[in-house]
Amino acid sequence: MFHHITVLKEEAVEGLNIREDGIYVDCTLGGAGHSELIASRLAPGGRLIGLDQDDTALAHARERLAPYGDIVTLVKSNFRHLADALRQAGVPEKDGMPQVDGILFDLGVSSPQLDEADRGFSYNHDAELDMRMDRGQPLTAREIVNEWDERELSRILRDYGEEKFARKIARHLTEARAKSPIETTAQLAELVKTAIPAAARRTGGHPAKRTFQAIRIAVNDELEAFRDALEQAIDCAAPGGRIAVITFHSLEDRICKETFVKEVPANISPPGFPVTVWGEGRLKLTPKKAIVPSDAELELNNRARSAKLRIAEKLDPDAADERG
Repeated sequence: MFHHITVLKEEAVEGLNIREDGIYVDCTLGGAGHSELIASRLAPGGRLIGLDQDDTALAHARERLAPYGDIVTLVKSNFRHLADALRQAGVPEKDGMPQVDGILFDLGVSSPQLDEADRGFSYNHDAELDMRMDRGQPLTAREIVNEWDERELSRILRDYGEEKFARKIARHLTEARAKSPIETTAQLAELVKTAIPAAARRTGGHPAKRTFQAIRIAVNDELEAFRDALEQAIDCAAPGGRIAVITFHSLEDRICKETFVKEVPANISPPGFPVTVWGEGRLKLTPKKAIVPSDAELELNNRARSAKLRIAEKLDPDAADERG
């Protein structure tokens, strides 16, 4: 059973500004909540292309979206291969890139991945160290924890988990694994807990939370995959097309914000110049600030508390008055 509460569902789909005959892409099918709402707004001439690298998610989505028939195309792919996945789905191209009317990213780990013990994502369930979103890939959390050197472990804990005790934890793990391999999530969580000073463990939630996040990101190369995918999304969005991104931690949100902002044309007119002169850029922000869950949504789904939604629209290069 694939049970997942979709975060910012209405807001994200509204942000895509759906046209019933448009082509839309859900880069993170997950529970297919966003996809189902998108598909429900499409006419027979429209298309929804869904990507996921998790076989369980794909199987669930195939069943949930079956009523929409040929409108829906599912592709097993990491979203870092977005352009190739769209080509595989037969999306028309312009200037060598597939062109679509809207692209959605709902980042992070899904509820079923957290809740299914054998996936090894959660410190709340004892399981083998795994954390692979695509179970066909070779790299697992066990390999990182037991084989990566102390310096590299410290780096990913610091950079991906924003863990201030990264060096202490990395040293503790390397000392522990020298005696016997670290095999399970429970072992890892306990070792992290003992590495962190007692005073620091009393606040901020589970002491292993940041370490598990960092290792999961490293296993799946999530941040670099997102950078790659977001750049491709900008290339693949047709003029007037929207890109909507839901993030759940500051690292993802920073990448999204910085990538979007650098593509927004700036007013470079000299002071007093009679006409506006715009710099280069391909996007406008719609809206300019991130959208966050309502109080009502947070009451229903505590996992939505850190979510942020950012939306950008691809500019038409021939319509300068849209800029800014």
